Order: sequence, then C-alpha cells, then structure tokens
Amino acid sequence: MSAEPDLDALFAAAKAVQQKAYAPYSRFKVGAAILGEDGKVYPGCNVENAAYPVGACAEAGAISAMIAGGARTIRAIVVIGDGAELVTPCGACRQRIREFSVPETPILIAGPEGIRARFSLAELLPASFGPANLPK
Repeated sequence: MSAEPDLDALFAAAKAVQQKAYAPYSRFKVGAAILGEDGKVYPGCNVENAAYPVGACAEAGAISAMIAGGARTIRAIVVIGDGAELVTPCGACRQRIREFSVPETPILIAGPEGIRARFSLAELLPASFGPANLPK
C-alpha cells in the first residue's frame, strides 16, 4: 500500500453514515467507510429487518457501494459503533473484506470520539481463505 489513507475523512464518513443506520430492533447503529483504490470513500450502514436477525451489516453496505461505484480493492476501512467495547467486523464481514483486500489492509475501529484500534486483515482473519485458494 502506498500513502497513508486520510483517516479523518474516513472517520467522518463512517460517523455520518452511522446516524443513517436503520436499527429499530437492536438499536445499535454501525457505520463503515471504505477507501477504494480509486481514492473515493464508500460509506455503508447497518440495515435491519423485521425478520430479525436478517439484515445487512455496515461493512457489507460499504462494500456494495464500492463495487457499484466501480472500485474493486479496499485500501482501508473504518468501522464505528457506540459503547465501551470495540465494534470489530463480524466473521462474515471479515470474509467479505478479505475478498477485496490484502492481508496488510488496515481495518480501523472507531467510537464516537475517534479511532480506538487498528488491525490488519491478517490479524482479524489469520490464514484466511480467499480467491487465490480456488483453481483458476
């Protein structure tokens, strides 16, 4: 990865979209913002469903926005949630992030006050299964 991503812009985008989350059942709003290889920021928020727990995670929404915008590689992602504990991506979202990133991709975990922790994808999903595992 080349230059350090603009963490302030990613955090601001994740925080703004978190407020738009649709979470009437859990009342736990999550926002995510991805920096694509094209330099654009792609936000996403969680969207719940009355058939709870069926819904979409913030990271999945941000990845969908990135793909719809034409980018294919995650350079960095910020995930924001409220509360004292770190709100890291769920297992399914870790695998989704894996599909579009490299082991060194930074995954930044934030709370309302700012970035709380920084992980690489390899730290959150070691020895992962990805596109290279499949025959060509």
